[in-house]
Amino acid sequence: MQIENLHWHDYLLLASFIGSIVGLWLINSDKPTQGNEIEETERSLFLMIFTYWMVYCIADFAQKLQLPNWDILVMSLQITAAISYFLTVCCVIILPLHRFSLQQVAK
Repeated sequence: MQIENLHWHDYLLLASFIGSIVGLWLINSDKPTQGNEIEETERSLFLMIFTYWMVYCIADFAQKLQLPNWDILVMSLQITAAISYFLTVCCVIILPLHRFSLQQVAK
């Protein structure tokens, strides 16, 4: 197994992977003992964002490995990367929409 030449995008993904690990650690280090439902929803959305992004980074980096004639593995990595990317985007969009809906309900 060899790895192809890494470009700036790959280094950026590596940095964001490390940032996701730090984000998960920060979210889990400061667990509230009893929070309300709104805080728990936002916390779980942040957990999903960081976790899905980590899965995307791993799947994208694994695609860079030169695997000998493992077309099924490469295809499953591509599907995993696509699904985790779309789930990350959905969670990023849902977070401000959730906050906006809470403001509308409060009015």
